Amino acid sequence: MKILLSVAALAVALAAQPLAAQSTAQTSASAPSAADAEAFLARAEAAMAAHDLTQNRVDWINSTYITDDSDALAAEVGAKRTAMNVDFALEAAKYANAPGLSAETQRRLNLVRTKLVLPAPTAPGAAQQLNDISTRLQSAYGKGKGTLRGQPINGSDIEAEMGTDRNPNELKEMWVSWHDNVGAPMRADYARMVGIANAGAKELGYADTGAMWRSKYDMPADDFAKLTDKLWSEVKPLYDDLHCYTRSKLNEKYGDAVQSKTGPIRADLLGNMWAQEWGNIYDIVAPKGAGDLGYDTTELLTAKGYDPVKMVKAGEGFYSSLGFTPLPQTFWDRSQIVKPRDREVVCHASAWDLDNKDDIRIKMCTKVNGDDFVTIHHELGHNYYQRAYNKQAFLYLDGANDGFHEAIGDFVALSITPDYLVKIGLLDPAKVPSADKDIGLLLRQAMDKVAFLPFGLLIDKWRWGVFDGSIPESGYQKAWTDLRREYQGIVPPVERDETRFDPGGKYHIPGNTPYTRYFLARLLQFQFYQAACKQAGWKGPLHRCSFYGDKKVGEKLNAMLEMGASKPWPDALQAFTGSREMSGKPMLAYFAPLQKWLKTQNKGKQCGW
Repeated sequence: MKILLSVAALAVALAAQPLAAQSTAQTSASAPSAADAEAFLARAEAAMAAHDLTQNRVDWINSTYITDDSDALAAEVGAKRTAMNVDFALEAAKYANAPGLSAETQRRLNLVRTKLVLPAPTAPGAAQQLNDISTRLQSAYGKGKGTLRGQPINGSDIEAEMGTDRNPNELKEMWVSWHDNVGAPMRADYARMVGIANAGAKELGYADTGAMWRSKYDMPADDFAKLTDKLWSEVKPLYDDLHCYTRSKLNEKYGDAVQSKTGPIRADLLGNMWAQEWGNIYDIVAPKGAGDLGYDTTELLTAKGYDPVKMVKAGEGFYSSLGFTPLPQTFWDRSQIVKPRDREVVCHASAWDLDNKDDIRIKMCTKVNGDDFVTIHHELGHNYYQRAYNKQAFLYLDGANDGFHEAIGDFVALSITPDYLVKIGLLDPAKVPSADKDIGLLLRQAMDKVAFLPFGLLIDKWRWGVFDGSIPESGYQKAWTDLRREYQGIVPPVERDETRFDPGGKYHIPGNTPYTRYFLARLLQFQFYQAACKQAGWKGPLHRCSFYGDKKVGEKLNAMLEMGASKPWPDALQAFTGSREMSGKPMLAYFAPLQKWLKTQNKGKQCGW
């Protein structure tokens, strides 16, 4: 309670202060100059930095202690930030065409304009209304529950159950109850939020909120959309082969009445609430004679007595082996590593940097299993990235693009190979799988990495359509179901009508987190991984490479991380990989042996949906 009161005091104090943005309005009647733009940017960065710490503290409390009071504080302080950022964004637009602007100044002005995720219009009360809705949506997700065998079950536990349950009726119950109980009640609020945010985006000079999101990638918004389509076209054949093989195995497991040999896959059968990653059903698809990987990471962790904190310590050890400084003691004192028993929290894993210096944390409801072991390596990637660029100017305290931020931990996690597990004492050297297990190892990876790709793309394709009006409120559910079928080749286990709102059952929709970053990260991680393995002098199959302990790789990686967002992302990509273009080809190279094998397995089958 003392913590909440102190945050409340900070929020009240902040609310009593005039917005910094309001004092930065240009008073001169003359045309803006390059000097005016520089002065504005200096004031704006100072004001945003001053607000950031309070905002982060309030958001942390709200995520780790969900109450009506913490909801109210988050909404109040969030509204203040939104109004401030809107004012700054509107003013930044005034300087966009000032004569004599340097390329860097132009880029910084664009960063100010696109810093908002949900821009509120300048109409009185709009910022508060927008934040009230967004806070309510996120809290509803955090408190959401489904049912299993008629009994309530929270989001964290339902995710775990769907990974192990093989009863199709129970899977259907969990899937339907979660989406009905959590998603459907959000629909009206979500539609209202879209209208407010679009009005704000238009005031900033964007066609809609989706166009504003796409303008953050150092290229025109339409060009970025075309880039994502190009990347998807490169890797889609691999996904199609995996889908065909997986559908066949599910048909063998459940029979025609549950899963047909042809057409789309039933969404609840894939071991994950959103069918976004399929690794939990590896036992169903494992190849005969080569499916036994020789080890199970969950079993190894349990056998060695790992608890959640020890798992995080192991993740830290990987980064330390590359030469990175260990995490500060405050990380261990302040992180939420396990789910508290006494309160509601947002369990969705996330990494935090509260002070843009060294107060880095993770928030997880960690369970001792292989999935969370990988997630820990991923979240710590955010933290080490945050700390690496903490000397940059405020506007550059971010990844080169948001896909970079997600990819860092993922590419490190690709190095969780048998060789790595031996080196940290989890796997007995005598139990390292031989080369004849490679197909199984690659299939297990592909069930997560490759299976995710279309989901990673369609989340924002749906939102881009909602924001630009091509998906009307009356068609929210149909468009979602259609995109899931088109890109993923999956369908819900029951019919869904427009009283439903299945998008709300995925955290990033009510949490308003742009999602294309995860699609980009799935591809960038293989580019980073391939580059690191080359730097380490690896000569064997790419998928067996581990650069654990290679400080030269760590040194070059840190040089890219330290850049933050100070340069366009192609510069950062080139600094570590030597290439200025994102590509799906390194992923295809990694999975080449598997794709050849999948094509053999799929001979004679009717692939596609």
